[in-house]
Amino acid sequence: MRENTTDQLSLAEAAQALDTVTDALTELRDEGAAQEPLEEVLGRLARTAAAAVPDADAVTVTHLDDTGPRTVALTDDSVADIDADQYAAGRGPCLHAAASRRPVRAVVGEYAERWPEFTAAARAAGVRAYLSVPLIIDTPGEGPGELVGSFNVYARTAAAFDPFDEKMMQLLTTAASAAISNARRWWRAQRQVEQLNQALTSRADIDQAKGMMMVMHGIGADEAFARLIEISQRTNTKVHRVAHDLIGKFSSPDRSPTR
Repeated sequence: MRENTTDQLSLAEAAQALDTVTDALTELRDEGAAQEPLEEVLGRLARTAAAAVPDADAVTVTHLDDTGPRTVALTDDSVADIDADQYAAGRGPCLHAAASRRPVRAVVGEYAERWPEFTAAARAAGVRAYLSVPLIIDTPGEGPGELVGSFNVYARTAAAFDPFDEKMMQLLTTAASAAISNARRWWRAQRQVEQLNQALTSRADIDQAKGMMMVMHGIGADEAFARLIEISQRTNTKVHRVAHDLIGKFSSPDRSPTR
């Protein structure tokens, strides 16, 4: 393990790594980044991690939800089985980092008895060292934060990864947390806009259908709306759908009055 950062990681390498992370953070602050699908954002951050951590040969992102863990981004397909075997076994450094909310950094084989499936898969892929960092979204005033997964860095060099790399990855997971929060807010706003547009369209259809019924049957607005409600209840169809269908019928050449 590289325990002495100043001896084995040059200042130039450290500066370059910090520049890479800084550029990534700048991109995430752009308004357009929030509009990207979340998996694309995480994929971009995984590639940033692979570029920023000198000994990183592959980076994956584990996402946790109600369906269980899954890999949503990776920079090298050759390590896909390492994550998959951990998910199947229900244990391994990526899951432990998530569950403990603490980074896990070690040489492959150190915990062979504890994580035999991971150890076998890592050795088969030629991986000799790993670093997993939990991915947590801040929830101010609501506890320690929402756990959503982990970033996992793999190296084919046993001496890879040191405290500097660990801190670098923690910085990137902070950026990832912000990206996830921004993406959620943006998509939530989009859904609200879509719901509002749908509501306005439905209201317009109902008003138009009422007007047509008033003209066709010589009735008032209240009675026209009452008839829409009656049709809705009789056919078990939402009112806006009844209105939309009536508009289509009234507008067709072979229309017949609806009572």
